[in-house]
Amino acid sequence: MCSLFGLIDYNKKLTTRQKNRILNTLARECEVRGTDATGIAYNFGSRMQIYKRPLPAHKLWLHVPSGVNVVMGHTRMTTQGHAKHNQNNHPFVGEIDGESFALAHNGVLWNDKMLKLTENLPQTSVETDSYVAVQLIETQKALDFDSLQTMAEKVEGSFVFTVLDSEDSIWFVVGDNPLCIFYYNGFLLYASTEKILCNAASKLHLSAPVSIQLPEEGEILKIDRTGRVTTGSFIPRMIYPHWWRYRPYYGSFLLNDDEQKSIYGDLFDAAKSMGVSEDEVQALLDYGCDPDEIEELLYDPALLHEMTGELLYAY
Repeated sequence: MCSLFGLIDYNKKLTTRQKNRILNTLARECEVRGTDATGIAYNFGSRMQIYKRPLPAHKLWLHVPSGVNVVMGHTRMTTQGHAKHNQNNHPFVGEIDGESFALAHNGVLWNDKMLKLTENLPQTSVETDSYVAVQLIETQKALDFDSLQTMAEKVEGSFVFTVLDSEDSIWFVVGDNPLCIFYYNGFLLYASTEKILCNAASKLHLSAPVSIQLPEEGEILKIDRTGRVTTGSFIPRMIYPHWWRYRPYYGSFLLNDDEQKSIYGDLFDAAKSMGVSEDEVQALLDYGCDPDEIEELLYDPALLHEMTGELLYAY
């Protein structure tokens, strides 16, 4: 459970000080989804700049120089590849025809090792599953809707990818993880959840956004430095139906046992098929995780068992 965040100041309405305040506020709100590492990427001086450290956001001061209007960020909860080795942290850098791009990922991929073999991808020091997405884009020798579609249809797991290109466009490749975009007059902010953006906007004393976008699974968005949006798509690889996504989320603390079984029965069944007990799912629901977040944890049973072990022991 990581978080994506960032901004595009497409009408250059924000001062550098405002942008840095926004970035730090967003990053700190994103700590609810990951504190193992924090990083940002941006273009400056005709080069892709990446700043990342194996530290929670509140222990860093994120800063971009004057003239930077597009920034892509990430806070990490480690699932594969130790955060103390900074090459394992997001964003990652890739290159096509001498032009750099940066990629960040929220989710877990479980066929990365197989893809490295079947696609004959080069060995690297990066241990993180997410990095295979960078390599798949590089093998296409292009960064466009077609190459991102190809990448998204090859990986298996949960994901939203953000990709910053050398022309200051951010591409959003939306799988089955959440993403929210707040549009204001002249700029936009994005993060993995609407709650993160609402909390950040409140602390920044921002007015209500002009519009809110919640991209759906299978969408690819490109938002360029002028705010122009173009779209593409891909066909998601469904491993099993996410039936509980289409049912209301009330919060388990409001429901009795029969009501929880009625609403979350499919989630319990899916978890059981992956070796996770009902008690563990219940502990996560009681802790406040929503079904999407629990589903993401199902892809990393070792981490889930560790988390639920602590929760169950605490209770």
